[in-house]
Amino acid sequence: MFETEQFVADCRAAFAADSTHKAIREVLTRAVSEPAAVLGALGEPKRVGSSTLFHSDSLTILNVVWGPSMMVMPHDHRMWTVIGVYSGREDNIFWRRIPGTPNRIEAAGAKSLCERDAVPLGSDIIHSVINPIDRLTGAIHIYGGDFFAAERSEWDSLTLDEHHSDGEQTRRMFERANARYEASLRAAPG
Repeated sequence: MFETEQFVADCRAAFAADSTHKAIREVLTRAVSEPAAVLGALGEPKRVGSSTLFHSDSLTILNVVWGPSMMVMPHDHRMWTVIGVYSGREDNIFWRRIPGTPNRIEAAGAKSLCERDAVPLGSDIIHSVINPIDRLTGAIHIYGGDFFAAERSEWDSLTLDEHHSDGEQTRRMFERANARYEASLRAAPG
């Protein structure tokens, strides 16, 4: 049975024992192996956005909900990350810097994450996220650092040029996705 406070305590204990992503991934893998239990504790996703389950200088745990067909531009975290999907699906495109072309990237691979999947991303990973399905996707994201204080980059979706991550722009992106989702619910028959 998933219980949020116990999950956070387990993550903190795993991190204290091993500050790499390995022990955290085991905790998250166990949690998302029972999606119904996670949904029972966190609730069925109803709104696009993210909520903080735990935050410190060394560890951040977020519950992230992606809207239907939502796309997030390429970005980095500059710290290891473990993502565990408990509802829906998210597709990740992985990017790499182009040698000899400062501040530009090119696609380097992809991975689809479904319910019950938990995968680590290294501190140098650049990825973009797409929710390819017509319903909300829920995932727990665990970061090996202070996610909110870290300097990060994102890349323009059109030009793939690098610029500093803008938290306000990200919040607006989530709100636009949420507005689209709520409009689709109002327009749905029945």
